[in-house]
Amino acid sequence: MSTSLETSPTGTHAARTTRALLAALAVSAPLWIVVSLAQAFTQPGFDLARHPISMLSVGPLGWLQITNFIVAGSLAVAGAIGLRRAVPSRWAPRLIAVYGVGYVLSGVFVMEPGAGFPEGTPMETSGTLAWHTVVHLLVGMVAFIALTAALFVLARAFAWRGEKSWAWAARIGAIAVIAGNALSSAQLFAPSLDLAIGVMTGMVVLSLIAAKLRREA
Repeated sequence: MSTSLETSPTGTHAARTTRALLAALAVSAPLWIVVSLAQAFTQPGFDLARHPISMLSVGPLGWLQITNFIVAGSLAVAGAIGLRRAVPSRWAPRLIAVYGVGYVLSGVFVMEPGAGFPEGTPMETSGTLAWHTVVHLLVGMVAFIALTAALFVLARAFAWRGEKSWAWAARIGAIAVIAGNALSSAQLFAPSLDLAIGVMTGMVVLSLIAAKLRREA
């Protein structure tokens, strides 16, 4: 008598692997946010309203944020593999992989000291943009675009499944990333804080989606 995929040893192993990969994606955002905010609120001279979180990679303790970027990005890339197994979408996993790689590269290519800080602050040491700063900003922009697009794709997938609340959650996460970037670019309110809130909101929504898919796997 044949055994179904779900109850066979092979099927059980595949399901466990999928859940582990989705767990990596679910953990990625909370880990990155907690480590980033812990540094932002404790590092002398750092003001989240004015200073981009990427500047935490600068200085004697910069290795903490560099590691944070690389680990979170790697978890997202792993999660993209799990997402490919969990949702009938070609683009959502690819976009999440791009988003994860963007974070890894953001940790590899660190912003130049002073590039995001007002003059006179402890970290302000240069007024020019070095090539690695340009690369950091570019890969960051690509990561944010990929995250936004992935959330819209997931929203469509949930809509097809009739899960309207999750579809709207994904859309709200995507819109939050867009709004944060728009407000930051327009230099309205607190630019760095605008960007941080928008991106973190999108990341949290993605983590919640990953946790939901993990439960279903």
